[in-house]
Amino acid sequence: MKIPNVLEVIYAPHKAFKKLGDKPNYIGPAIIIIVLIIANLGFAYTALSKTNLETYVPNGQNLDEWTQNSTLWTSNALVSVSNDSITGAIYGNESIAFSADNTSTVWIQLNDISSVNCSIQGGFNQISFRLKQLTPQEKPQNVSVYLNSTNAADFYYDLTNEYLNSTVGIWYNATLPLVSGWVPGGQDADWSNITGFSLEFSWTQTSNVSLLVDGLFFHGIYEPWLDQVGIGYVLSFALTSVMQFVIAWVVFSGLLFLIGRTLGGKVVWRLILVAVGLILITLVVQAFINLALYTTLPQLNYPFSLVGGVQGEGTAAYNIILDQTATVRTITSVAQFAIWVWTIALGAILLRFTAELAWLRSILASVVAYIVTIIVSSFLFG
Repeated sequence: MKIPNVLEVIYAPHKAFKKLGDKPNYIGPAIIIIVLIIANLGFAYTALSKTNLETYVPNGQNLDEWTQNSTLWTSNALVSVSNDSITGAIYGNESIAFSADNTSTVWIQLNDISSVNCSIQGGFNQISFRLKQLTPQEKPQNVSVYLNSTNAADFYYDLTNEYLNSTVGIWYNATLPLVSGWVPGGQDADWSNITGFSLEFSWTQTSNVSLLVDGLFFHGIYEPWLDQVGIGYVLSFALTSVMQFVIAWVVFSGLLFLIGRTLGGKVVWRLILVAVGLILITLVVQAFINLALYTTLPQLNYPFSLVGGVQGEGTAAYNIILDQTATVRTITSVAQFAIWVWTIALGAILLRFTAELAWLRSILASVVAYIVTIIVSSFLFG
């Protein structure tokens, strides 16, 4: 089975199947598997290179670890852990609670967060945290945010006006730009070495104060998904594509053989197996179509709001991505359906010209066999 014979399945399948003869060999399917690996490697590399994920610190392996451990915080209020927390992919199941009686000022501070680079030269450019004010009902007259750096010099941000948009008893998402809008506390303040975070609240009157803090992250740097997962992920994708091919090959061949024989066809197992291996050149065509389409995509940025997974957040960003990929998704869906129809047609031709089944029976057998193959593959690989 030479390369021209393999390609003949595309433009003259009945001739290709007849040429297999009584001693079909597996060279053709082997060639198809190799080409499929190459096509899927190219597709995976392109797709991952086109996809940029916003990185963040903490990196999520320990969830939002800074707001899971109360021992990391100091305050003039009582510090404890609360089960009232943000529901999302990286937010854990706890927040940090601060409570104080008969006070007009509460300050909270997170120390020793190692060193976070927030400089303009390649550093994080946003900070996010969540606040929930339980008591009092009145909004504070002042909310100040501080970032500590070298020699305890601070950067100051006035959050007062923005915090007026919050609602008592409901989580408030504060996402602030870094560098811009902040006031340095001294000449030694260094954005490339942020080591601490603190908040200060003050009210006009004394009262019982109860506050929750959750989801503290630095973020804003986009990196290609490929850089994050490594080339090993691309190779594993190629291995998965081979497994998918083998599963489809075996299941489709077995079902064509069983159904064809049940319907009275002169079915030869080895001939069916080799021929189906050639038929699945359709998967190679599909892989090259996907590769070509993905090369046309712009860079796709998946922001922190999508990574966080909080319900209702990131909708606008996700809609942008949907708009950017709409044409490609439509074409790939149409191509997917066309590949299914093409594969079923080749299966019917195979049974008609090698098993001598009537056209109607051949088509029926191929439809049933390939639908079951799709279901099995979807169940195993998603």
